[in-house]
Amino acid sequence: MPRISYVNGRYVRHAEAAVHIEDRGYQFADGVYEVCEVARGFIVDMKGHLDRLDRSLRELAMDWPLGRKALEVIIREVVARNRVRDGLVYLQVTRGVAPRDFLFPKDTAPSLVVTARKVDPAVGAKRAGTGIKVITVPENRWDRVDVKTVGLLPNVLAKQAARDAGAQEAWFVDTDGMVKEGGSSNAWIVTKDGRLVTRPADHGILRGITRTTLFEVAAKLGLAIEERGFTVAEAKDAREAFISSATTIAMPVVEIDGHVIANGHPGSVVLSLREAFFDVAEKSQA
Repeated sequence: MPRISYVNGRYVRHAEAAVHIEDRGYQFADGVYEVCEVARGFIVDMKGHLDRLDRSLRELAMDWPLGRKALEVIIREVVARNRVRDGLVYLQVTRGVAPRDFLFPKDTAPSLVVTARKVDPAVGAKRAGTGIKVITVPENRWDRVDVKTVGLLPNVLAKQAARDAGAQEAWFVDTDGMVKEGGSSNAWIVTKDGRLVTRPADHGILRGITRTTLFEVAAKLGLAIEERGFTVAEAKDAREAFISSATTIAMPVVEIDGHVIANGHPGSVVLSLREAFFDVAEKSQA
Protein backbone atom coordinates (compact mmCIF):
# COMPACT_ATOMS: atom_id res chain seq x y z
CA MET A 1 0.00 0.00 0.00
CA PRO A 2 1.49 3.40 -0.97
CA ARG A 3 2.11 6.03 1.71
CA ILE A 4 -0.36 8.91 1.75
CA SER A 5 0.38 12.50 2.75
CA TYR A 6 -1.80 15.55 3.27
CA VAL A 7 -0.73 18.71 1.42
CA ASN A 8 -2.85 21.86 1.50
CA GLY A 9 -6.28 20.28 1.34
CA ARG A 10 -5.48 17.10 -0.59
CA TYR A 11 -4.52 13.55 0.34
CA VAL A 12 -1.88 12.50 -2.17
CA ARG A 13 0.60 9.70 -2.74
CA HIS A 14 3.66 10.44 -0.64
CA ALA A 15 5.96 10.06 -3.64
CA GLU A 16 3.99 12.75 -5.47
CA ALA A 17 3.56 15.16 -2.53
CA ALA A 18 5.01 18.62 -3.24
CA VAL A 19 4.87 22.26 -2.25
CA HIS A 20 5.48 25.32 -4.41
CA ILE A 21 9.08 26.44 -4.97
CA GLU A 22 8.21 29.81 -3.40
CA ASP A 23 6.79 28.33 -0.23
CA ARG A 24 8.38 30.38 2.57
CA GLY A 25 9.31 27.23 4.44
CA TYR A 26 11.59 26.33 1.54
CA GLN A 27 12.86 29.87 0.91
CA PHE A 28 13.30 31.15 4.48
CA ALA A 29 12.64 28.26 6.91
CA ASP A 30 9.62 30.42 7.78
CA GLY A 31 7.61 27.64 9.36
CA VAL A 32 7.05 25.45 12.41
CA TYR A 33 6.48 21.77 12.97
CA GLU A 34 5.47 19.08 15.45
CA VAL A 35 6.08 15.33 15.70
CA CYS A 36 3.76 13.03 17.66
CA GLU A 37 4.46 9.44 18.58
CA VAL A 38 1.87 6.87 17.53
CA ALA A 39 1.91 3.90 19.90
CA ARG A 40 -0.41 0.88 20.10
CA GLY A 41 -2.95 2.63 17.91
CA PHE A 42 -2.99 5.88 19.91
CA ILE A 43 -1.58 9.32 19.12
CA VAL A 44 0.48 10.24 22.17
CA ASP A 45 0.23 13.69 23.80
CA MET A 46 -1.53 15.23 20.79
CA LYS A 47 -3.06 17.98 22.95
CA GLY A 48 0.35 19.02 24.24
CA HIS A 49 1.84 19.05 20.76
CA LEU A 50 -1.00 21.15 19.33
CA ASP A 51 -0.80 23.52 22.29
CA ARG A 52 2.89 24.01 21.53
CA LEU A 53 2.11 24.43 17.82
CA ASP A 54 -0.30 27.20 18.79
CA ARG A 55 2.45 28.92 20.80
CA SER A 56 4.98 28.59 17.97
CA LEU A 57 2.53 30.09 15.50
CA ARG A 58 1.76 33.00 17.82
CA GLU A 59 5.45 33.68 18.46
CA LEU A 60 5.99 34.00 14.69
CA ALA A 61 2.76 35.95 14.07
CA MET A 62 1.55 33.13 11.83
CA ASP A 63 -2.07 32.03 11.35
CA TRP A 64 -3.39 28.54 11.87
CA PRO A 65 -3.89 26.90 8.45
CA LEU A 66 -7.35 25.72 9.57
CA GLY A 67 -9.28 25.10 12.77
CA ARG A 68 -7.73 22.96 15.48
CA LYS A 69 -10.50 20.37 15.42
CA ALA A 70 -10.16 20.07 11.64
CA LEU A 71 -6.41 19.58 12.03
CA GLU A 72 -7.00 16.80 14.56
CA VAL A 73 -9.27 15.07 12.03
CA ILE A 74 -6.58 15.35 9.33
CA ILE A 75 -3.90 13.97 11.66
CA ARG A 76 -6.04 10.95 12.48
CA GLU A 77 -6.93 10.45 8.83
CA VAL A 78 -3.28 10.48 7.73
CA VAL A 79 -2.41 7.97 10.44
CA ALA A 80 -5.34 5.78 9.41
CA ARG A 81 -4.64 5.95 5.66
CA ASN A 82 -1.06 4.86 6.31
CA ARG A 83 -2.20 2.13 8.72
CA VAL A 84 0.23 3.32 11.35
CA ARG A 85 -0.24 1.55 14.67
CA ASP A 86 3.26 2.33 15.92
CA GLY A 87 5.22 5.18 14.38
CA LEU A 88 5.28 8.94 13.97
CA VAL A 89 3.01 11.62 12.57
CA TYR A 90 4.64 14.87 11.37
CA LEU A 91 2.89 18.18 10.71
CA GLN A 92 4.41 21.35 9.31
CA VAL A 93 2.93 24.81 8.90
CA THR A 94 4.64 27.56 6.91
CA ARG A 95 3.63 31.14 6.22
CA GLY A 96 2.65 30.04 2.74
CA VAL A 97 3.51 30.70 -0.89
CA ALA A 98 4.46 34.23 -1.97
CA PRO A 99 7.02 36.01 -4.16
CA ARG A 100 10.37 35.91 -2.39
CA ASP A 101 10.59 38.88 -0.01
CA PHE A 102 11.88 39.07 3.54
CA LEU A 103 8.75 40.93 4.70
CA PHE A 104 5.62 39.01 5.66
CA PRO A 105 3.29 38.61 2.68
CA LYS A 106 -0.26 39.94 2.93
CA ASP A 107 -3.37 37.79 2.45
CA THR A 108 -1.31 34.61 2.01
CA ALA A 109 -2.78 31.36 3.29
CA PRO A 110 -0.45 29.21 5.43
CA SER A 111 0.71 25.89 3.99
CA LEU A 112 0.02 22.64 5.83
CA VAL A 113 1.69 19.27 5.34
CA VAL A 114 0.97 16.15 7.40
CA THR A 115 2.79 12.83 6.98
CA ALA A 116 2.95 9.58 8.93
CA ARG A 117 5.20 6.56 8.88
CA LYS A 118 5.51 3.26 10.67
CA VAL A 119 8.29 2.60 13.19
CA ASP A 120 9.01 -0.79 14.71
CA PRO A 121 8.86 -0.30 18.52
CA ALA A 122 11.23 -3.22 18.94
CA VAL A 123 14.01 -1.10 17.44
CA GLY A 124 13.68 1.55 20.15
CA ALA A 125 13.35 -1.07 22.86
CA LYS A 126 16.52 -2.77 21.68
CA ARG A 127 18.41 0.53 21.66
CA ALA A 128 17.15 1.35 25.14
CA GLY A 129 18.52 -1.98 26.27
CA THR A 130 22.05 -0.97 25.32
CA GLY A 131 21.88 2.83 25.54
CA ILE A 132 23.27 5.46 23.20
CA LYS A 133 26.42 7.53 22.89
CA VAL A 134 26.43 11.33 22.92
CA ILE A 135 28.99 13.91 21.88
CA THR A 136 29.03 17.57 22.90
CA VAL A 137 29.18 20.51 20.48
CA PRO A 138 29.34 24.30 21.04
CA GLU A 139 26.00 26.07 21.02
CA ASN A 140 25.64 27.90 17.69
CA ARG A 141 21.87 28.20 17.24
CA TRP A 142 19.70 31.32 17.29
CA ASP A 143 18.33 32.55 20.60
CA ARG A 144 14.71 31.45 20.06
CA VAL A 145 15.13 27.69 20.22
CA ASP A 146 11.99 27.68 22.40
CA VAL A 147 10.04 28.04 19.11
CA LYS A 148 9.88 24.77 17.18
CA THR A 149 10.82 26.09 13.75
CA VAL A 150 11.97 24.22 10.65
CA GLY A 151 15.26 26.17 10.72
CA LEU A 152 17.34 23.20 11.84
CA LEU A 153 20.66 23.45 10.00
CA PRO A 154 22.77 23.67 13.21
CA ASN A 155 20.93 20.61 14.49
CA VAL A 156 21.58 18.76 11.24
CA LEU A 157 25.30 19.52 11.43
CA ALA A 158 25.46 18.52 15.11
CA LYS A 159 23.70 15.22 14.54
CA GLN A 160 25.88 14.45 11.52
CA ALA A 161 28.94 15.14 13.68
CA ALA A 162 27.55 12.66 16.19
CA ARG A 163 27.05 10.05 13.46
CA ASP A 164 30.60 10.62 12.19
CA ALA A 165 31.90 10.09 15.73
CA GLY A 166 29.99 6.83 16.16
CA ALA A 167 27.39 8.43 18.46
CA GLN A 168 23.62 8.83 18.17
CA GLU A 169 23.03 12.34 19.56
CA ALA A 170 24.83 15.63 20.15
CA TRP A 171 24.36 17.89 23.17
CA PHE A 172 24.69 21.65 22.65
CA VAL A 173 26.89 23.24 25.34
CA ASP A 174 26.97 26.97 26.12
CA THR A 175 30.07 29.09 26.77
CA ASP A 176 29.83 28.36 30.51
CA GLY A 177 30.13 24.62 29.90
CA MET A 178 26.47 24.01 30.70
CA VAL A 179 24.49 21.43 28.73
CA LYS A 180 21.49 22.91 26.94
CA GLU A 181 19.75 20.14 24.97
CA GLY A 182 20.27 17.65 22.19
CA GLY A 183 19.98 18.07 18.46
CA SER A 184 16.47 16.62 18.65
CA SER A 185 15.96 15.90 22.34
CA ASN A 186 16.04 17.26 25.87
CA ALA A 187 18.95 16.29 28.13
CA TRP A 188 18.73 14.77 31.64
CA ILE A 189 20.96 13.31 34.30
CA VAL A 190 20.32 11.36 37.49
CA THR A 191 22.40 12.36 40.50
CA LYS A 192 24.10 9.93 42.83
CA ASP A 193 21.18 10.20 45.27
CA GLY A 194 18.58 9.52 42.56
CA ARG A 195 17.32 13.02 41.75
CA LEU A 196 16.47 13.82 38.13
CA VAL A 197 18.05 17.00 36.77
CA THR A 198 17.09 18.83 33.57
CA ARG A 199 17.63 22.41 32.43
CA PRO A 200 14.70 24.82 33.00
CA ALA A 201 12.64 25.34 29.86
CA ASP A 202 11.98 29.04 30.39
CA HIS A 203 14.78 30.03 27.99
CA GLY A 204 17.44 28.41 25.84
CA ILE A 205 15.80 25.06 25.19
CA LEU A 206 12.61 23.71 23.70
CA ARG A 207 9.93 22.78 26.21
CA GLY A 208 9.63 19.17 25.12
CA ILE A 209 6.18 17.63 25.32
CA THR A 210 7.69 14.28 26.26
CA ARG A 211 9.83 16.14 28.82
CA THR A 212 6.65 17.59 30.34
CA THR A 213 4.97 14.18 30.51
CA LEU A 214 8.08 12.72 32.17
CA PHE A 215 7.55 15.16 35.05
CA GLU A 216 4.19 13.44 35.63
CA VAL A 217 5.76 10.00 35.27
CA ALA A 218 8.45 10.90 37.79
CA ALA A 219 5.83 12.12 40.26
CA LYS A 220 3.95 8.83 39.90
CA LEU A 221 7.17 6.92 40.60
CA GLY A 222 8.06 9.14 43.56
CA LEU A 223 11.16 10.58 41.88
CA ALA A 224 12.34 14.11 42.65
CA ILE A 225 13.21 16.52 39.81
CA GLU A 226 15.50 19.54 39.93
CA GLU A 227 15.11 22.05 37.10
CA ARG A 228 18.60 23.49 36.88
CA GLY A 229 21.54 23.53 34.56
CA PHE A 230 24.30 20.96 34.74
CA THR A 231 27.81 20.89 33.33
CA VAL A 232 29.33 18.34 31.00
CA ALA A 233 31.60 17.30 33.87
CA GLU A 234 28.60 16.69 36.15
CA ALA A 235 26.91 14.66 33.43
CA LYS A 236 29.99 12.48 33.01
CA ASP A 237 30.05 11.86 36.76
CA ALA A 238 26.30 11.21 37.05
CA ARG A 239 24.65 8.01 38.15
CA GLU A 240 22.67 8.00 34.89
CA ALA A 241 22.11 10.21 31.85
CA PHE A 242 19.36 10.12 29.26
CA ILE A 243 17.53 12.04 26.55
CA SER A 244 13.82 12.51 25.94
CA SER A 245 11.76 13.22 22.83
CA ALA A 246 8.66 12.01 21.05
CA THR A 247 10.82 9.71 18.93
CA THR A 248 12.86 8.22 21.79
CA ILE A 249 10.62 8.60 24.87
CA ALA A 250 13.36 8.24 27.54
CA MET A 251 16.58 6.85 26.08
CA PRO A 252 19.61 5.95 28.25
CA VAL A 253 22.94 7.63 27.52
CA VAL A 254 25.87 5.40 28.40
CA GLU A 255 28.75 7.46 26.99
CA ILE A 256 29.49 11.18 26.61
CA ASP A 257 32.46 12.27 24.48
CA GLY A 258 33.97 8.82 24.90
CA HIS A 259 33.56 8.87 28.69
CA VAL A 260 31.56 5.92 30.01
CA ILE A 261 28.68 6.85 32.35
CA ALA A 262 28.63 4.81 35.59
CA ASN A 263 29.00 1.14 34.62
CA GLY A 264 28.28 1.73 30.93
CA HIS A 265 24.82 0.16 31.04
CA PRO A 266 21.33 1.71 31.05
CA GLY A 267 20.27 2.64 34.58
CA SER A 268 17.19 1.60 36.51
CA VAL A 269 15.74 5.12 36.81
CA VAL A 270 15.52 5.86 33.09
CA LEU A 271 14.23 2.37 32.35
CA SER A 272 11.49 2.79 34.97
CA LEU A 273 10.49 6.11 33.39
CA ARG A 274 10.37 4.50 29.99
CA GLU A 275 8.32 1.59 31.25
CA ALA A 276 5.70 3.81 32.92
CA PHE A 277 5.50 6.49 30.21
CA PHE A 278 2.63 5.11 28.13
CA ASP A 279 0.40 4.62 31.18
CA VAL A 280 0.74 8.31 32.09
CA ALA A 281 0.85 10.02 28.67
CA GLU A 282 -2.31 11.48 27.14
CA LYS A 283 -3.60 9.13 24.44
CA SER A 284 -5.92 9.98 21.55
CA GLN A 285 -7.46 7.24 19.47
CA ALA A 286 -5.86 7.25 16.04
